[in-house]
Amino acid sequence: MENNEMLDQNIELQSEDLEVPFFSLATIVTATNNFSSDNKLGEGGFGLVYKGILTDGHEIAVKRLSRSSIQGLNEFKNEVMLIAKLQHRNLVRLLGYCIEGEEIMLIYEYMPNGSLDSFIFDETRANVLGWSMRFNIICGIARGLLYLHEDSRLRIIHRDLKTSNVLLDSKMSPKISDFGMARIFGGDQTEGNTDRVVGTYGYMAPEYAIDGLFSVKSDVYSFGILLLEILSGKKNRRSFHPSQGLNLVAHAWNLWKDGKPLELIDTCLEDSCILLEFVRCLRISFLCLQQHHEDRPNMSSVVMMLHGESSLPEPKEPTSLVGKKLSSSSKNPSLSTNEITVTLLEAR
Repeated sequence: MENNEMLDQNIELQSEDLEVPFFSLATIVTATNNFSSDNKLGEGGFGLVYKGILTDGHEIAVKRLSRSSIQGLNEFKNEVMLIAKLQHRNLVRLLGYCIEGEEIMLIYEYMPNGSLDSFIFDETRANVLGWSMRFNIICGIARGLLYLHEDSRLRIIHRDLKTSNVLLDSKMSPKISDFGMARIFGGDQTEGNTDRVVGTYGYMAPEYAIDGLFSVKSDVYSFGILLLEILSGKKNRRSFHPSQGLNLVAHAWNLWKDGKPLELIDTCLEDSCILLEFVRCLRISFLCLQQHHEDRPNMSSVVMMLHGESSLPEPKEPTSLVGKKLSSSSKNPSLSTNEITVTLLEAR
């Protein structure tokens, strides 16, 4: 992006009421020790994330827009304007932003325990998350999604819910983060359509990955994948039974139909797991992964089911994105090199 173009857009952004405080570049440079590599927390589509300490001692996380980022000023503005309006204990809190020179940054509350994926997919750290802690994390994510879908003054579809976008605070409470791809629905709108499919394939609902259709039910599908990963400690993209090319959804469904669901339990949970809760969560995950979005529960039903406040229907075969082929009906020709097919999973 040319400097003059960047400057013009910066002025445009600064003239808007973004509803959160402005941080000067000097403040952020001091807080991060000039973006020291020692303070680097991670990296995403937006750019790098750094830990910082303000002069008053408050810890912050600084999300710095990369000049080569696939996300840009529109996503930045989307995230600022969106998350500024959201207040919930299971959503990461935006503290402010910085637009100065060529720097574009978001400033968040610091999450000392990092992202959920750094625990559940790490053999050593996974032991920290016993069953009660995992169940609390599952319920917290569900409450955060319920707020986005139904309880905030906006109806918000996250569109990129995954384990790396769930952060853990000092008490290991989950907070949903990264709203750059989120979409707001107004009034009675319940679903949308896009020519630009964004997100992470392992977590995408089939109707979204293939036809660009998204709704609260596409987030519910992503929650179902995330739930399976928390229960098993395995990634959905991992291959089970290589000769059959099964992903986690297919593997879990086969165990369920064979009457052996407990074989899915993450080995480090074997001593702490409450089996009835585990089986309930597994059944809920399958209900969230139904092929047709109208067959999936909404998040208010999911929250009630998690707490045993409603009966659970018998799930039909879940659907899974297999391989890497996007069908020819894809709305986005730029993604046509990624090949995805949708498969109903039959028991062995």
